[in-house]
Amino acid sequence: MYIAIAILLSFHLRKYKFIATSLSYQSNQTVSIMKHLFYAGIFLFLCACSSSNKQTTTLKNSTTFRLTEISKDTNYGYSEKKPVEVGGVSEQSGPMNERRYLNALAGPNGEQISYFRAGSCCPIKSNNDPFGFGSVMLDIYRVTWEGKKDTVSIYINMYDSGELKAPVGFTIKK
Repeated sequence: MYIAIAILLSFHLRKYKFIATSLSYQSNQTVSIMKHLFYAGIFLFLCACSSSNKQTTTLKNSTTFRLTEISKDTNYGYSEKKPVEVGGVSEQSGPMNERRYLNALAGPNGEQISYFRAGSCCPIKSNNDPFGFGSVMLDIYRVTWEGKKDTVSIYINMYDSGELKAPVGFTIKK
C-alpha cells in the first residue's frame, strides 16, 4: 500500500512539474511548488501511518501482560459479542498474546488459574483479517482454579487490539 502511495505521489509531482514548465513558470517557482507538494505528501503519509486503533499493552514479563483493572462489564470476555481483544496476529504473536493475557489472570481470591484452548468459534467482522475476507474466528479458552468445580469460557480475539482488563469474577495476578 505504501509503495502505491509513493508511486502516485511521484506521478503527481511529475504532472505538476510538467504543468508548471508548460505554463512558463520560472524554475524557482517550479521548485517551490514541487517542495510544497512533496512536504504535503510526506505529511499525509505520516498521518496515515500513525492513525491506528492499536492499543498499547505493556508486559509484566515476556509471558504475561500487565493488567491494571477489572472490567465492570459482566459480558466482557464471557461472550462472543464482547471478546478480549489481545491483537498480535499481524506480528505473528497472536497465540502468545492470548497466553500472555491469561497468564495475567488469577481466581477470585488470587488463586492460580489453569487453562486450555477449547477451539475456535464465532466468526466476527474484522479489518485485520489476514486473508482479506473481512471476518475472523475467536478462540475459546476454558479456565479454572483450585476449588472451582467447572470451567469458565473466555472468548479471545487475537486479530484486534483493545484495552485489556480482567473479566468480572477474576482478579489480576500479582
